[in-house]
Amino acid sequence: MAKSKKTIFFCQNCGYESSKWMGQCPGCHEWNTFVEEVTERRAGTSGRAAKSGGKELKPMPLSQVSVTHTERMTTGMDELDRVLGGGLVRGSLVLVGGDPGIGKSTLLLQVCRSLAADGRRVWYISGEESLQQIRIRAERIGSFSDQLLLLCETNLEDITDALRRSKPEI
Repeated sequence: MAKSKKTIFFCQNCGYESSKWMGQCPGCHEWNTFVEEVTERRAGTSGRAAKSGGKELKPMPLSQVSVTHTERMTTGMDELDRVLGGGLVRGSLVLVGGDPGIGKSTLLLQVCRSLAADGRRVWYISGEESLQQIRIRAERIGSFSDQLLLLCETNLEDITDALRRSKPEI
């Protein structure tokens, strides 16, 4: 199938999309925030089909979905393990969200401490706090194993490369 190019404009401030450039964004009312992006579309497909690689999407009945039970890794915190359905699943990603200052980073540092104390190689990666800030928080929690390594970085490619080289367990 032939591909055609489509130009869209989006606001760098709020993500509002438009088929034409605008001086002021209708979403956030900021000026000169629109940038152009060229996307490829397969001819004869809708935007959704083009995003799915041109294949037809088919829903599946719940009864036909196969389930494999995977071993879970306990965090050492009973309540967190309960919330996670029994612990962490290898290869999974858990998003922890909440208001600033409620203890997300402290909780995750405690989990990392517990997992590292069990002899697992753990990386704690922060895109927000410095190594010194993490160390200050860690000193309030207690002693840590050298199995816990810290990395402060925001570039996802650099983080991915470092993870591939080192291959930490967590």
